[in-house]
Amino acid sequence: MDLAVEHNNLMAKWLGDNWLGNHIPDSIWAQVVIGLVVLAVLVFLASWLTDKVAVTVTRRMLKAIGHDDWSRALHRRRVFRHIGYLVPMLVLTINVTLLPITEKYVEPISRFLQAVCLVFFFMALNGLLRAWLDTYSATTRAQTRSIKGYLELAKIILWGICVILVFSLLINRSPLLMLSGLGALSAVLLLVFKDTLLSLVASTQMTTNDMLRIGDWIEMPQANADGFVIDIALHTVKVQNWDKTVTTIPTYKLFSESYRNWRHMFESGGRRIKRTLRINAATVRFLTEDEVRDLTRFGLLKDYLAGKEAEIAESNRALGDLAVEPVNRRRLTNLGTFRAYALAYLKQHNELRQDMLMIVRMMEPESEGIPVEVYCFSANTAWVEYERIQGDVFDHLLAILPELSLQLYQAPSGADFIYGLQGAAARSAMAEPAAGRSGPPRSS
Repeated sequence: MDLAVEHNNLMAKWLGDNWLGNHIPDSIWAQVVIGLVVLAVLVFLASWLTDKVAVTVTRRMLKAIGHDDWSRALHRRRVFRHIGYLVPMLVLTINVTLLPITEKYVEPISRFLQAVCLVFFFMALNGLLRAWLDTYSATTRAQTRSIKGYLELAKIILWGICVILVFSLLINRSPLLMLSGLGALSAVLLLVFKDTLLSLVASTQMTTNDMLRIGDWIEMPQANADGFVIDIALHTVKVQNWDKTVTTIPTYKLFSESYRNWRHMFESGGRRIKRTLRINAATVRFLTEDEVRDLTRFGLLKDYLAGKEAEIAESNRALGDLAVEPVNRRRLTNLGTFRAYALAYLKQHNELRQDMLMIVRMMEPESEGIPVEVYCFSANTAWVEYERIQGDVFDHLLAILPELSLQLYQAPSGADFIYGLQGAAARSAMAEPAAGRSGPPRSS
């Protein structure tokens, strides 16, 4: 009876000094029913006001000021839903004393409800950070400055604070006491969060120095990564390779180890072409005067040959009588003329960058022939177009080699040896009857 009277007084204080407060029944079951009904009404009203009024007004205000993306992001990340759970839970926590519960149970239940409120509050904050990331990722700034790593660190800190506060509420101890205990475990925490700290430093340095962006093409052979960066997080960076597989690389490795970033090549507007033609050394020779005259029909060689002929004639006149012997005279070679033709062809090609380095050079002869390297830059950096331009250039250069009496070196295959042996056998078979007919007559 004393318990009922005590809670009767609590209910009467809450309802006030009026007819309702003076006519509360004394039985506990009746007080429980009344308390549950009142709490249900309060929770329903708080939930309705939050969902139908506060949330609706907030979304319309965001849309009115031009931040509809924020409204969609907050809804997608369930921020409004978590707030809709938080407000009724707060109402329930404040008015839990309406139920006929003794004082020794009121405090633990109240602390538990407060802990639940804290969880919903931090879930709403976590959703807010994720909504911020969604809206930021849709901007152009996200391509140069990724904030995903910082937001992930903020979420780790928020959940750490949430765990400390909830645990402190449940055991009824000060959060400072737990923080002092964490200080003693600092060495363990540093070991546990080693990768997180390394990734944080690496992410900060890469963002500050603009070392990596989403959309960059990178090559990192030691990680089997060759493709475009599709995600930069606190702990990992995801690279989509050309075969559509995804390689996940720890963020700190991209700061401590070397990799190749092709972004600056795309920004320069020119993609390098560096390929070698191997010329058969047996086909390299001097050009005759008739061949030089014949080559003047090539528009790309006309100016080159005119200049060279004047230069060579002047040089040969300076030799005097020695110029009678061809071995002493300067003469044009078919390989040098080919290099001049190739350079002239590159300079008139409208799909190559004329303002970047362009050179055709002969390198050290090797067992596979004489390497002639073509070095230039295409005006289109897209992979498909780049390969087309490069193919067109070398198709033409390969096709022009016979015009200069040059051949590309090609290692003999098994079929070449078979044809050679068959040809030698056929020639030997034809030579034997001829030798028999031309020999001296045999005596009888």
